[in-house]
Amino acid sequence: MQTTTSGYLVRGNDLRGQVDELDRLHPDLHAVTDPGRLAAFEAELREGPVRHDDFGADTEKSRGTEYVQAQTLNPRARATGIRNLLALAGPTRPAPGTERPVLVDLLGGDGLVRKVCEELGIGDFNILTCDASEHMVESAWAAGMPALLQRAERPLLRDASVDAVLLAYGSHHVDPSARQELTSEAFRVLRPGGTFILHDFLVGSPVDVWFEQVTDPYSATGHKFAHFTRDEIEGYLEQAGFDTYEVVEIDDPYTAVGATPEAAEIEIGRYLLNMYGLVKVFEGRTEEEAYRWVTDTAKAIFRYPAGPDGSSGGSELVREEATGLWRLTIPRRAVVGVGRAAPAAG
Repeated sequence: MQTTTSGYLVRGNDLRGQVDELDRLHPDLHAVTDPGRLAAFEAELREGPVRHDDFGADTEKSRGTEYVQAQTLNPRARATGIRNLLALAGPTRPAPGTERPVLVDLLGGDGLVRKVCEELGIGDFNILTCDASEHMVESAWAAGMPALLQRAERPLLRDASVDAVLLAYGSHHVDPSARQELTSEAFRVLRPGGTFILHDFLVGSPVDVWFEQVTDPYSATGHKFAHFTRDEIEGYLEQAGFDTYEVVEIDDPYTAVGATPEAAEIEIGRYLLNMYGLVKVFEGRTEEEAYRWVTDTAKAIFRYPAGPDGSSGGSELVREEATGLWRLTIPRRAVVGVGRAAPAAG
């Protein structure tokens, strides 16, 4: 495991070390943490982990190693969706005395959203990556991304302290019994005029089918999680107290590039296999056959009605004029709840 740019190795289970590094390297992010909540969570951590970590480093029982590998090999695979999500967070003014608005990424994994935003110049947020997986938090720090170990439904943050809260790329992992609490906690930590972005995929959508027919049977961890409905998302936002809210759909495709069409298809298969830890696909197949099977299966499942602009609704393979590379795009539509807190009076 690499150290941070400061030379200090931040462990995923060392909450105090993470807070100290935030204080030293990212004071604006440290300022939003709540000492009382931090102390209470530290006491819980001393009792040991309370649940199995599906995104841990144990490759036999978790898929964290494969997940990090997927993001490392193709960090821009979901860049379109990330760009669309940050656009929904909208322009906002930072708190007095801070340089940039603070966005908390509640399911930030190894810091992918912050990495993509920094590489592509997306948005102007100072992003704090948060995750309940010690391995994900440690991987984020190793990549230079400021991160904090916490559960999404129990943010260790001050009241009215941040400008935006993002819950994306794994929201269905939050148990339905905790989803209202999570939404209400997001509302609690938002400054006046702040925005909560809840991203997932609808029940019965191609993504739901993919998880049921591919991720669940072919991954080491299984994947039996309930996705969202529009009414469910609206109900959470309304009950949490958001002044205004809406539920929209966005494009959130997977992409990969290669020197040839075949190479692009193999790369997207590699990405998806690692992304979802589909280790059982290798059984009875060579490595290339496994990647090809994943690509063909994804192309068959991820299909949508043709768009009014003439788009096919299926995968697209095009040659980029600027680079000469072939880009394969597999479509995906996400549902997003957007809740906006009332602006400050006056």
